[in-house]
Amino acid sequence: MKGAVFYDTKYGSTAEYAGWIGEATGLPVSNVRRDDVDPGAYDFLILVTPVIYYKLLMADWVQKALPALEGKPIVIVTVSGAPPGPKLDAWVGDSLPADFISNANHVALRGRQIPGELSWYDRAMLLIAAWRNPDPVASEEERNGFDYMDKDSIAPVVELAEELKARQREAPPPAAIV
Repeated sequence: MKGAVFYDTKYGSTAEYAGWIGEATGLPVSNVRRDDVDPGAYDFLILVTPVIYYKLLMADWVQKALPALEGKPIVIVTVSGAPPGPKLDAWVGDSLPADFISNANHVALRGRQIPGELSWYDRAMLLIAAWRNPDPVASEEERNGFDYMDKDSIAPVVELAEELKARQREAPPPAAIV
């Protein structure tokens, strides 16, 4: 099957993960805000998106591209400070249609947040979130940043991509029309 990596990014860690995934899989990589690439031209897609304010940054693009995405195998890769779990699953569920999510694989990767690189608005919002957060570890990370970037963590995404690419090689040839 012919696949591609589509990504959106705000501060760069998601773009870095998308690049690593592209290198490891040999799939083309496209930024959904800059590149004019048709997702309908591919058999499967890996969608790599940061989570910003409890929403997937790529959610609007997915909604617009939904007709071209439906029926295709999709791997959703979220990049955030949150670890995999119910909280992150809820954010994904709030961002995308339920039927779309139910037909996709989700891989959660931990990202990077460097307070000095954030806009003043994002920094202020994180300080407010830290003040309200009952989880002391998450509150500390919201105030002081974090860096969980790890190239090895893309292994589950690469494995899914290889499985999807192999589907075409394993599929029987179409029956001849007589």
